[in-house]
Order: sequence, then structure tokens, then C-alpha cells
Amino acid sequence: MKKVALVFVLTVFVPSLVLAWLAVRSLRDQQFVLERQQSLLYQGVADSVAREAANLIADHQREFARQVEALLANDKPIEIAGSFDERLRKDWPLAEVGFAVSLDGTCYAPSQLFGSSEAHRFLLDNERFLTSRESVEVYWDSPKSSINLQQAGEKNQKPASGEGSNAPASPATPDSYLSSPPGHAKEQKLARNVEPQQTQSRTSKQAWSKASVSEAEFRQLVGASTEGTVARFLQNKLNVMFWYRSPRDPQIVFGALVNLPRLVEGLSDLVKVEPESLRDEICVALLDDSARVVTKTHPGFQTNWKRPFVATEIGEVLPHWEVAVYLVNPARLTRSAQTLKVTLGLLIGVLVLAIGVGGWLIVLDLKRQLTLARQKTDFVSNVSHELKTPLTSIRMFSELLADGRVSDKEKQRSYFNIITAETARLTRLINNVLDFSRLERGEKKYNIAKCDLLGVVRETVGTYRPHLEAGGFKLECDLPASPLFVNGDRDALAQIVVNLLSNAEKYSGERKEARVEVRRQSQPLAHVEVRVLDRGLGVPKGCEEKIFEQFYRAHDSLSSGIQGSGLGLTLARQIARAHGGDVTYEPREGGGSCFVLRLPASPNSTTNEH
Repeated sequence: MKKVALVFVLTVFVPSLVLAWLAVRSLRDQQFVLERQQSLLYQGVADSVAREAANLIADHQREFARQVEALLANDKPIEIAGSFDERLRKDWPLAEVGFAVSLDGTCYAPSQLFGSSEAHRFLLDNERFLTSRESVEVYWDSPKSSINLQQAGEKNQKPASGEGSNAPASPATPDSYLSSPPGHAKEQKLARNVEPQQTQSRTSKQAWSKASVSEAEFRQLVGASTEGTVARFLQNKLNVMFWYRSPRDPQIVFGALVNLPRLVEGLSDLVKVEPESLRDEICVALLDDSARVVTKTHPGFQTNWKRPFVATEIGEVLPHWEVAVYLVNPARLTRSAQTLKVTLGLLIGVLVLAIGVGGWLIVLDLKRQLTLARQKTDFVSNVSHELKTPLTSIRMFSELLADGRVSDKEKQRSYFNIITAETARLTRLINNVLDFSRLERGEKKYNIAKCDLLGVVRETVGTYRPHLEAGGFKLECDLPASPLFVNGDRDALAQIVVNLLSNAEKYSGERKEARVEVRRQSQPLAHVEVRVLDRGLGVPKGCEEKIFEQFYRAHDSLSSGIQGSGLGLTLARQIARAHGGDVTYEPREGGGSCFVLRLPASPNSTTNEH
């Protein structure tokens, strides 16, 4: 038993506790896991809006190319170049200033003499860059072709704040943004938690900025491309330019300084929450390069705009502009994480408890099975002993009678009585074993009919009395005069009485007394009681119910000399319960035992009571 228990502990209980410990440890990370799941969901919302914004800007760029081609439809490019600013602003409201330059460094438009104040300021800020007389830090995008800036970087690389550069030394960007070295993308974290301390300790995966700042001349940015975008910061203000080269004259580049407020006005319509089920959970906002809110889905919502839950950059056209997502109720996520933690904690506790209870039940069942196995082994030994004893007596006395060694008639009659008693004892033992086997297999069948239980008891006691009196027993009976009817199998009920009398005989001790009483009781329901009382050894305390278990014996036959197989009381109770009754034990006043057979009375039974 100890070995089995040790194997169980090592193979089941200890691994279960280890798994439970690991599960409890994982509870500490549930808020991070939930935040990560939410961030993936909300990141999709931000990415969708940013993608739509980028597509809208691409549509504006294609519209600009169509405007240029429409202007060049009736005139040569060189003729259009001088008046391109005025004509473009007239036909395309998104243009703030139109410009036309040649790749050899000539600026055709806007005009220095007849241009507007915006045009003069534009020339002052951008003419040297557009005519490729200086390199500046810009964010560019040329989708039709790649541009090699390595030579330009080696030839013209200058500090951002150096002479000839109009870019600010530190662009007006959110706190966490930094300009990257020329020709290289600066890695920048985008996914942020509402509570920065949680992000710093838990967020390990980082998203990086799409916008890449490079230092180059305009001619090198154009390269072999036919169209593109250029963005640069001037006096902490973002300037976005579209440019296009027509196949009619690839040497002339037409461009436009985009009116940023009008561009943003179109982008504002794209800022929305999809799907609608998330509208009460998050606020989507469009942030400019200084992390200021341009537009948002919840007009009255306020928070620390520099700390979005997740964010996505729009791209090189609007460098450091973000579509940011904020939690409308940040505490809700914490509560959800706490609820999840408590739920999982309770589930883990229940599972650990189930494992513990299940293990305990397994151990109990294992102990019971081992006890039953030992009892079966004892049963085989007891039955062997029980069979051997009567067979030895029968053989010995039958040989004496067969050899003619006993001539005394009284002795012959005594020997015949012994042989008959031992044969009856042997028969009872074998019948008990066979009946128990049938009951275990469910093959035992009863012939239920109305019968007089009093008559069964009187007949059985009369048959068993000579055997008891031959053994020196004093048998008393207290039986009513009127019949007591029950519904049952007469032979099976007689077997119960025989087993109870046999039990009283075996455990009688020195006081060989037995008493049989039959009564009809009306409370709580009408039933008939048969009581078999003795003045024997009694039942040890704590074994009152165990004595009805199969193979169990309170006093071992081999060590105590008490005969029996451990099946008599088991069979008596099983037969009684099959008839709707029961067999129970009560200690007898003055010492000894009292076994009570209770059976439901037949409706037509007599009502005599004693």
C-alpha cells in the first residue's frame, strides 16, 4: 500500500501541484496578455484608418498628375511652365503654390516678379533645393522607381542645421520622435499603453516609424521616377509637395505645395471606428507631427494625447502624423484583467481541489480494493478450512460405521446425527457461496408470493433447533399466534433466518443462549420484524456496518477458531433489501448481539401486535 501511494504521489499529485503552481504564476501576466490581445484588435482599427488616409493622399497625387496632363494637352510643357502656378491654383483647390523646374536647375514657376506672397515665401524656402543647388533633409516617396542616395550622401552630406539647410534642427514632432541619420530609418516605438509605467515594464515588441528622413538634392530624389512626394519641415511647419514629370518633356518637373488644412479636412472624414461594436470602447484620433489632435471620433473626450494605447503612422507624405487609438475607459481594461485573473484563479483552485479530491478518492478506492483482495484471500482460506472440517468429520464417522467398529445403537445414532449436522453445515456453506456468486452476477431470481413469515420462522427454527440443542444451546422463541403475511420468496427468507441463527451459534462464546422473536410493527410503516438475539461476543465498536460487507469478519476464523466464510450477513442483507426490507444490528442489553430482519407487511396481514 505504501509503495502504491508513493507511486501515485510521484506520478499524479506532484505533477498536478507543479502545473497548478505554474498556472498561478501565469495569473500575474493576465493583464499584459489581455492588453496585448486588445492592442492587436485596436491596432487593426488604426492600421485601417491609416491605410485609407494613405490611399486618399495617393488619389490626390494621381489627381495632380491628371491636372498637369490636362494643362499640357493644348500647349507645350515649356510654354505652360512659366504660368503653371496661376493656372494650377485656379483649376486645383488643393494647390497652395504650383512650381515648375528643370532638371538642369532652372526655375520657371512661380514667378519672382509677378507671384503672390505665398509664392515669394515658397521660393525663398525651396528654390535652392528645387534647383538642386543644395541638399536638405526631406521625407520622400517615389513609388515608380527607387533612388540611390549613396553618392549624394557622400558628396553633399551636411548637418541638419548646417548652412544652406532650411530644415529645423529639431522638427516639431512628438516627444518620443527623433530625426534619423541621413539615408537611414530611425526606429521609433508606436504601440503604447495608457499607463506608461506598464508599457515600459511589459511591452517588449516594438513597432518602428515608417518615415525616413534623408539628405539629398531634388534632382537626385527625382531620379528615374515620373512622380512622387516630398515632405520637409521649415520653421517647425510641415511642407508637403507633389511632383510629376510628363512624358511630353521629362526634363521639366511640375509640382505643387499642398494646402495642408484642405488635405487634412479630407482626411478627417476617414477617422472613424470600425466595427461599430468598438465605438463605446475606443476613441480614434488623427495627430499631427507635434502630437496635437487634428480630429477625433469622440468630441468631448480628453486624455494625454501623447500616450495612445496603439498608433499607426500614415507614412512619408505626412511624416510623424499618426492615427492613434485611446481607451475611453482605461479602468475597464484593468477591471477586465482582474475579473479574468479571479476567474482563472478560481478555476485553477477548483481544478486543484478536484485533483486532490479525485486523488483522495482513488487512494480510498485503492485501499478498499486492496482490503477486498486480502479479504478474498482470507475467504479462500476460510472456505477451505470450513470445507475441510465437516468433510473430515463425515469421513471419520462414516468409516467407523462402515467398518462395523461401533455396535452400540446410541453411538451409531449419535454418529449419524453428527454426519447429518455436518452435511447440513456443508450444504449451507456451499449454498451461501453459490448464492453470493449469483447475486454478484445479477442472476439470483426470487419467486415472490404472499407467504406467512411467522410460519417460515417457526419451520426454520424447528429444523435448526436439534442442531443447536446438540451443541448445548438454550433456544427460546417468542412467536405470536396469528400468521404474519409478507410478500417474498419463502426459501430465500428461510435462508436469512438460518444465517442469523448460524451467526448466533458461531459467536455465542461461553454463554450458549439464543432467542428468536417475531413482531408486527405499525410505525413508521406497517412491517414485520424478526429478531435473533444471543449472549455472545458482540460486535466491536466501529464495525457495526462493516460486518455486512462481503468477506469481512470481525473475528478471524483461523486465529479465533470461529467458523465462517464472511458471507452469511452479506447474503442476509442483500436478500432482505431485494424484498424491500433490511437486516440491521443492535447491541443487546446485558451483552450480546441482536440482528433484526424487517420486511414490509402484506396489506392483508393480521393486525395483532405485542
